[in-house]
Amino acid sequence: MNPFIAYCGLDCETCEARLATIHNDNELRKKIAKEWSELNHVEITPAMINCEGCRIDGAKTPYCDSLCQIRQCGLKKGYEICGDCSEMETCEKVSMVISNNKEALNNLKSGRASKHGER
Repeated sequence: MNPFIAYCGLDCETCEARLATIHNDNELRKKIAKEWSELNHVEITPAMINCEGCRIDGAKTPYCDSLCQIRQCGLKKGYEICGDCSEMETCEKVSMVISNNKEALNNLKSGRASKHGER
């Protein structure tokens, strides 16, 4: 399984927070902090925009590190991704992502299929 696929199926390789981190792009950090602050109605500072990936050792945004219920559940259950969980299709936590993002759902299903030798 691609290590940049998050527990929820999102692709961390394309996440602007990761791109800002790996390129040390402070202007992109400012842009993301402003967008995410407005979107989530909380103050997010550019200093918080440091993340190398959900399942990668290294920096995480405060949300990804300790507030994301999906990541916390996957860690607790010892799953590589939510696609490993038999409850994925009915899970309220991951449904927030996969109901709006077909690519994330496909990533989770692909990860499940490759583990079980399906195609």
